[in-house]
Amino acid sequence: MEPTRTFELLDYCLKNNSREDAVAGKQGTEWVTYSTAQLYRNAELVALGLLSLGIQKGDRVSTVSGNRPEWSFVDFALSMAGAVHVPVYPTISEEEYSYIFKHAEIRFLFISDEKLFNKLAPVVAEVESMEKVFTFNDVPGADNLSLLMALGEKNEESLRPKLEEIKKNIKEEEMVTMIYTSGTTGIPKGVMLSHRNLVSNFKTCATHFSLGLGHRSISFLPLCHIFERTVNYVFMYRGIGIYYVESLPQIVQSIKEVKPHIFTAVPRLMESVYDGIMAKGKLLTGIKFKLFFWAVDLGKDFDFNKKVGVIKRIKLAIADKLIYSKWRAGLGGNIQLIVSGGALLQSRIARVFSAAKLTVLEGYGLTETSPVIAVSNAVTGEIKIGTNGPVIKGVEVKIAEDGEILAKGPNLMMGYYKEPGLTAEVIDADGWFHTGDVGKLDEGKYLKITDRKKEIFKLSGGKYIAPQLIENKLKESVLIEQACVIGNHEKFASALISPNFVYLHECCPENKILFKDNADLITQPRVIEMIQAEVREVNKTLGLHEEIKRFRLVSDSWSAQSGELSQTLKLKRKVIEEKYSDLIEEIFASSRED
Repeated sequence: MEPTRTFELLDYCLKNNSREDAVAGKQGTEWVTYSTAQLYRNAELVALGLLSLGIQKGDRVSTVSGNRPEWSFVDFALSMAGAVHVPVYPTISEEEYSYIFKHAEIRFLFISDEKLFNKLAPVVAEVESMEKVFTFNDVPGADNLSLLMALGEKNEESLRPKLEEIKKNIKEEEMVTMIYTSGTTGIPKGVMLSHRNLVSNFKTCATHFSLGLGHRSISFLPLCHIFERTVNYVFMYRGIGIYYVESLPQIVQSIKEVKPHIFTAVPRLMESVYDGIMAKGKLLTGIKFKLFFWAVDLGKDFDFNKKVGVIKRIKLAIADKLIYSKWRAGLGGNIQLIVSGGALLQSRIARVFSAAKLTVLEGYGLTETSPVIAVSNAVTGEIKIGTNGPVIKGVEVKIAEDGEILAKGPNLMMGYYKEPGLTAEVIDADGWFHTGDVGKLDEGKYLKITDRKKEIFKLSGGKYIAPQLIENKLKESVLIEQACVIGNHEKFASALISPNFVYLHECCPENKILFKDNADLITQPRVIEMIQAEVREVNKTLGLHEEIKRFRLVSDSWSAQSGELSQTLKLKRKVIEEKYSDLIEEIFASSRED
């Protein structure tokens, strides 16, 4: 029977695609795997343990953890018990934790390790609704998840009828999770999602590729984000084993050990992988250097929808034998698909990777849409580079007069928790969700995002600027790590640029550029000249009013930890503009006097 509620995914997997390594996590240097039956059993024991503690239908329970099997045990347990899972990033501030825990009235909390336990202890002490905290690792003074599971096993005989009754009476329209999202600014909003929202989305997305029981994935994007969570459901539904990677530094080693066939990524990570490959290529010499970049240039012309002639096929075969195969080997040797979402991906990266048989499937969606609205389809061949793929079955999309993307379908959220006013602002009377993104439908079906509606700004002369498109072009340069285009109500567009310091540190010695630190490096005339040349090349592809007339380099590498990027690695424009207000004033001061 097909699942209609998230916990029924386990029943479906047991009957249709059971495997010995349904999920896996690393303990020390060893991978510990859990079969489909073990995953189901552990989730049941957690659910029974929570029932022993008096959990009620609708209670909110939070997890603060990296990616690991225990996260999934708790996720399915809460679904079975009729509770609401409120997953939270392990990297946010104490103020944000406090707001979310109090606003959601969290009753039970699961924390992964001692460091987080100690960080959250003072926050938890101030949350009146909080009754109990459990940890995944053994932490002194804390109750471990294993104790809860043991409690569930102890009371199984008396509580199993109650658990089965609860499961039987859960409706697919009922809330199963609440995910707090604030985008790049603002107070977090609790997005309420139902079983129907999630199940309809993962079942439809599962039809867009054909990997299954014989394949493995690694999961390293945060499970508390709806993108990775829904993709996990997709992988389970298709019978793909999931190997959880708890922290980013473990990714490279995990890929070598697991040899995955598929993984998900956000564009920023894709850019890092691409830049890493290019950096290694630049270290080559002679014929090897020429062959490497011949293959790269060949890939930049790749297109799924172009007919490939005999000569081009021969060239691609040679490039694959000599160059592309080595890239795949560096990613474990088995990668067939990479699913990219969360932001715009540079087309050159999608082309080069896809030419190397690392097919990139781009998608688009929001937390409020569970999340997928559109995604490339490897089964039907509906992949158009530069777009986010066709709108998925069952979801409707239309483009408003101002270019905003509107959507409706079974994946659309129930609303924002305790915020009917905010809900009414984004879901109109006809049920259309206003995404806040601007885009168009290529060929009537391929959704293409051009920018955020709120991020598009107007120059003083009345011309509009879509910053993301320009920023993506700037970031194609190996010299530029990040860029933020500015100029709202000014006479011209400009940019703040965070250089690729890793690359500059390597190339400066050979260019005889001497510097003390990054602050000194960005003042070097030769460095400024090199980046100016890159900006000029980008300007050639832009309209006259879009051209970057001035720019300033910053000495910081932007990240989520330092605050310039969101948890999904998008620019926090307000934060950046406040941090560099003096630089921005310097850029535009003289033009305001004209």
